[in-house]
Amino acid sequence: MPAKDVKAYVKRNKNDEADAEACEAVRRPTMRFVRAKSAEQQGGLMQHRARDLLLRQQTQVINALRSHLAELGIVAAQGREGLKQLLTIIADEKDGRLPIDARASLIVLAAQLQAHPIHGPAGPQNIQRRENVRRI
Repeated sequence: MPAKDVKAYVKRNKNDEADAEACEAVRRPTMRFVRAKSAEQQGGLMQHRARDLLLRQQTQVINALRSHLAELGIVAAQGREGLKQLLTIIADEKDGRLPIDARASLIVLAAQLQAHPIHGPAGPQNIQRRENVRRI
């Protein structure tokens, strides 16, 4: 059953009477059912969920880098250029604005960000995926 149709039969207490009402509702001739998804559809949805997860993780790492550096008084503009400036500061061991312990922690975060699959360049494989997404 579609989720919007199920909502009408949700009861406060789970008991036999409430279950019987829901079973009776399923037997109605006007009730519409949702078809099972194919393996290809499930695979496409899995790609979307995985990409969303990776984007959230990337955002978390970028925000952590920015906030840790802001605590030390180092800020940069928003966007990729500002992030590049911050990564340059972290990588430059001659820059005395970062304490040794802070630099060690920030290097780990920067390495995680640069190893992130979404942070890398968009290759032809990603272009093909975008074409497939448009069809869905």
